[in-house]
Amino acid sequence: MKHLLSIQSLNRDDIERIVSLTEAIKANRGPHAAHPLRHKCWALIFSKSSTRTRVSFEVGIRELGGAVMFLAASDIQLGRGEPIKDTARVMGRMLHGAVIRTFAQSDVEEFAKFSGIPTINALTDAEHPCQVLSDLFTIQESGRPLKGLRVTFIGDGDCNVARSWMWAAVRCDFELRVATPQTFRPSQDLERAISGNVQILEDPMEAARGADVLYTDVWVSMGKESESALRMEQFQKYQINHDLLALAPGAMVLHCLPAYRGKEITEDAFEEHAETIFLQAENRLHTQKAILSLVSC
Repeated sequence: MKHLLSIQSLNRDDIERIVSLTEAIKANRGPHAAHPLRHKCWALIFSKSSTRTRVSFEVGIRELGGAVMFLAASDIQLGRGEPIKDTARVMGRMLHGAVIRTFAQSDVEEFAKFSGIPTINALTDAEHPCQVLSDLFTIQESGRPLKGLRVTFIGDGDCNVARSWMWAAVRCDFELRVATPQTFRPSQDLERAISGNVQILEDPMEAARGADVLYTDVWVSMGKESESALRMEQFQKYQINHDLLALAPGAMVLHCLPAYRGKEITEDAFEEHAETIFLQAENRLHTQKAILSLVSC
């Protein structure tokens, strides 16, 4: 595996290999761990702000023995309009790998093509593959196998996390229900591509009934701030709360953070499941170390 650009670009074997290696890396974290990035320098190129993604990748690269530099868009010529392919061809001659968090999926793919170095998608508007790979590990770590799994995603059905979940359901053959308003359904092309494993529903109660995992994300993603008023109105009933939890007794509750209590999840529901949610956040580190190890081979 040379790059990690999307869940869509992976197959089931790729996903299982990442999850399996994550388990081993987490169990062996410490002074006796392997250092596959020794004498290598990686760049984090971020056009979008971040907490968990930046910290987990910086710590992960260092724990794998590598050096890391953080570059915001304003730090390099990309912020002044240099083409991605030119930046990529320069960095490919100096760096050993790049982690990119930006808006357009095409930018990450173009960088990978022209740089010639391992490239990891740390979030685009199209997908958030590292998050969902980490989520799959968290679910399996809890003792829930993917076979027969029923996951319910509640919120924006056309956001990057939801899209990555859809492709994960297709690749790993589990059931995903996406509860979202009609306005925020995924594109017709995507719905056709993921049909069979994924149901798109308007009723969150129907979607939640009997689920093994209840998952939510912010109502207003980065770059969608101009739609805040519309989204607040449309998503009012798309909330994880006690009424919803009652329909899925024993369900695992996940949130990719940051969480806005009283919006996509209530304060009580969040705190009752905080241990799992923050374990989910921690597992970003271990999963990304697995990805870094595989693409650097």
